[in-house]
Amino acid sequence: MDPTSTHSAPPLPSPVAARAVALDAEHRAAYRREAFVIPDATIYLDGNSLGALPKAVPAAVAQVIEHEWGQRLIRSWNEADWWGAQTRVGDTVGRLVGAAAGQVVVTDSTSVNLFKVVVGAARMRPGRHVVLIDPDSFPTDLYITHSAAQLVGAEVRLVPPAEAAAAIREVGEDLALASYSSVDYRTGERWDLEAITAASHEVGALACWDLCHSAGAMDVELDSGGADFAVGCGYKYLNGGPGAPAFLYVAARHLGGFEQPLTGWHGHARPFEMGPAYHPAPGITRGRVGTPPLLSLLALEAALTAYDGLPLADVRGRSLSLTRFFVECLDGLGLGDAVVTPRDDARRGSQVAVRHPEAYAVVQALMAHGVIGDFREPDLVRLGFAPLYVSHEDAAAAASILAQVVHQQEYARDEFRARATVT
Repeated sequence: MDPTSTHSAPPLPSPVAARAVALDAEHRAAYRREAFVIPDATIYLDGNSLGALPKAVPAAVAQVIEHEWGQRLIRSWNEADWWGAQTRVGDTVGRLVGAAAGQVVVTDSTSVNLFKVVVGAARMRPGRHVVLIDPDSFPTDLYITHSAAQLVGAEVRLVPPAEAAAAIREVGEDLALASYSSVDYRTGERWDLEAITAASHEVGALACWDLCHSAGAMDVELDSGGADFAVGCGYKYLNGGPGAPAFLYVAARHLGGFEQPLTGWHGHARPFEMGPAYHPAPGITRGRVGTPPLLSLLALEAALTAYDGLPLADVRGRSLSLTRFFVECLDGLGLGDAVVTPRDDARRGSQVAVRHPEAYAVVQALMAHGVIGDFREPDLVRLGFAPLYVSHEDAAAAASILAQVVHQQEYARDEFRARATVT
């Protein structure tokens, strides 16, 4: 067993343990646990909410604080290219989501970037008054889309992804934007955004992909998939740390006409002329707004080195193997019927969700055993499998502990039922 992953798991049956070892060997190419800080006696299955700390980050941040800021002070905007960091790191993220250089900028939050997209897309499609979005999207997507749509006089229609293509054809030339998540944040179901995008283009509309639960864990292909826009966060599978800046993708063909509504000076064509009128910068730089949080931005840049030289197809292969194996373990432990995540590889992201009426308490009981996942309303135990640092042995042990917690009703203890602020 991985020496960094000791925990209070019941002994694994020999065939299961042997299978885990074999699968870890088969998918060794995408395993980089040595690049991360993982606490002892911990199986970390919440990288889909907050990624683990890459070991490259503390030294990089210390360099920024002690030398670039501490010694070189304001000169580092030029000497260390602080000014170019948003687009430089954007190109690094772009390589992980199938975007050629010059189309991704790391900036602001997912919420802010989605606001830019909804307003910008409406401006690019004047006379069209409908925006489609999944009613089960992550709540910020719903809140922001409604808010932005109000400002541009658009109507938001809530349509599940499975029904989106038909709805797009029905709305036709009234559609401005179809905005959907790549992976359902609750269940881990992967949606066919290429099909939604193609349907949107057939009626002259635009499409936005939310990659918060796929960037860094799946081989996303924005350019070849035809996406017009994409947004995503930097603190989940990309491991940028709490509050890491998000990213915005605008396809090259749209950069000249993308008029985003937050016209801050960092997105200006000539910011240091300090002129009174706004003129958007050429290219993706126009997606910037104000001064970025440099410490977080440069921490993300260091975190992304964990992916150096790693094909995303290998990452995806390991992710699928981990989640598939975990579900197989649950089947053998009598919990298979509780799994709500699709078993079909093509329809699964990098997480597994299990339904239980006392899901919150189950998650707390798991944590007491060193298995860290999270809870989503109303009854889902959500377990994320970050391929770079979760092993198949971790998956087998976590399944065994989950079965113990459920079958022995450990979740019924009072201390596991008390709700914390963050769930």
